[in-house]
Amino acid sequence: MCGIVGYIGERNAQEVLIKGLRRLEYRGYDSAGIATLDAGKKPKGNISLQVKKCKGKLSTLRSMLEKRPLRGKIGISHVRWATHGIPNTSNAHPHWDCSGKIALVHNGIIENYEQLKEELIRQGHLFRSQTDTEVIVHLIGRYYKGRLEEAVRKALKQVRGAYAIAVISKDEPDTLIGARSGSPLIAGTAQGEGFLASDIPALLDYTNEVFLIDDGQMVVLTRNSVKIIDVQSGEKVRKEKVKIQWDVAQAEKEGYPHFMLKEIHEQPKAIRDTLMGRISRRRDAVILQELAPLRKTLSCVNKIVIISCGTAWHAGLVGKYTIERLCRIPVEVDTSSEFRYRDPIIDKRTLVVAISQSGETADTLAGMREAKDKGAKIISICNVLGSSVTRESQAVLYTHAGPEIAVASTKAYTCQLIVLYLFALYLAQARKTLSGARLKQLIRELERLPHSAEKILKDKKVVLECARRYYKSFGFLYLGRALNFPTALEGALKIKEISYIHAEGYAGGEMKHGPIALINPHLPVVCVAPSSHVHDKMLSNIQEIKARKGIVISVASAGDELVPHHSNHVVYIPKVEEIFSPALTVIPLQLLAYYIAVKRDCDVDQPKNLAKSVTVE
Repeated sequence: MCGIVGYIGERNAQEVLIKGLRRLEYRGYDSAGIATLDAGKKPKGNISLQVKKCKGKLSTLRSMLEKRPLRGKIGISHVRWATHGIPNTSNAHPHWDCSGKIALVHNGIIENYEQLKEELIRQGHLFRSQTDTEVIVHLIGRYYKGRLEEAVRKALKQVRGAYAIAVISKDEPDTLIGARSGSPLIAGTAQGEGFLASDIPALLDYTNEVFLIDDGQMVVLTRNSVKIIDVQSGEKVRKEKVKIQWDVAQAEKEGYPHFMLKEIHEQPKAIRDTLMGRISRRRDAVILQELAPLRKTLSCVNKIVIISCGTAWHAGLVGKYTIERLCRIPVEVDTSSEFRYRDPIIDKRTLVVAISQSGETADTLAGMREAKDKGAKIISICNVLGSSVTRESQAVLYTHAGPEIAVASTKAYTCQLIVLYLFALYLAQARKTLSGARLKQLIRELERLPHSAEKILKDKKVVLECARRYYKSFGFLYLGRALNFPTALEGALKIKEISYIHAEGYAGGEMKHGPIALINPHLPVVCVAPSSHVHDKMLSNIQEIKARKGIVISVASAGDELVPHHSNHVVYIPKVEEIFSPALTVIPLQLLAYYIAVKRDCDVDQPKNLAKSVTVE
């Protein structure tokens, strides 16, 4: 997730662009950049393309521009959340073509960039960065024959993946072009001005009338006109303006009252982004090019150890169940803070998988170093490119959740699950522990998860009713079995983190070994009971709770006719293959924690005593 802003008009472009980026800085803070076209006092033919970019937050770029500002009344700008290429100045946007005439900024992931890059290099194109983005501007440069609009359209027809782009050319200083496929883009207009942006807040200081650009569409802006066309056909598209009613503060959260709720709703897209480029076209194989250097190691691994903290530890537990079931390799899961103090038994045939959203978790870094000292190979699962955890790993599997602003993790967790599923399937196909037909079936199920997540998010009536009834409760109990025991732990953690209600997560079979003493008519018990091989066991737990007059809130699969008979409330999820159910069952639990916290008037995004990244032991 990156942020882009484009401007054409009569104002100083730099001021508009930087102000817009400040509204979008939550979308990326690895690096920042700006490009403008400056005619100065020169004749039109001598217009110059000026570019300033740097590693680090937007404040670094602003300091540079205060010393040496850019002139011009048209430009593009970018804040980066790195996906391809480490955060540095070379990989920062904008990028430009070989001629130095065309500049581009991009938000998204280009799946086929390697093939396109190899072809362009053979044709003599010189690349200056490690990014996937640079191939787009080189393609545009290759096709440019005097009409930028046509060159952009031809280039995009070759690109596969997700993108929102903004493009300018010194040969056409009165034109600003944007396009999108899978990544957000809006166009705004005012008297004698045109704007492009990833999100509405970047434009609200100047206009509240926007065009919502759809996938497969391109927008051509001049100072006094807007043209929207279909990328494939080149035909014009009629589109009505939308009037935005939000103020700026609301717009940064895209109309949501809190970042946490926004991030819960971003999960379908985050899952799609994390899957992108990692499944073969025929949907019969998982492609993890990042693991190529460890191919030989993976073939002779006899044990996997997953280390992580907090929510990431719960993801690791799901990974254990999944990997053991699909790959038949023993997996241990340890909290990073305890791992190095127990003198773990690992050797050269042990693979250690470290999971960290931020990539800076102190305990996880310490655990990785302990494992390295004992000869283990390290793979990390991380959301932040270039972070400490990734630099100390032999290979990295990145999640593509984008920046997560709320302290309580939601979309980062589900994306960690997706990467663990991909890793398990990749390992299973390498070790031939699954038939081709079964592998294909699981891949297709995995690809359906974003749509299933969207269905859950559309109907919150039961969750809202539970929050209204039970927000004053003194405690909650969460129960789950097998793959959804970690879901119970994660649900309990979420409600503790943001509503300050004491909650416990237990394996369902452990209820009779103590927690059953807590059951009473005032204790809500959340039972995670989707269709699974332990469904009957969970149903038995639910009946035991009801027999003691406990309050049962169940999460069940659509069509379940047994769980509702023994539950006070039921939230349904779409039916899904059992190993993938944790990616769906957790969503109602995130929502329940959120709405209870709101009812209790808690600071949802910044709960007391917690930090987003724990960088000290």
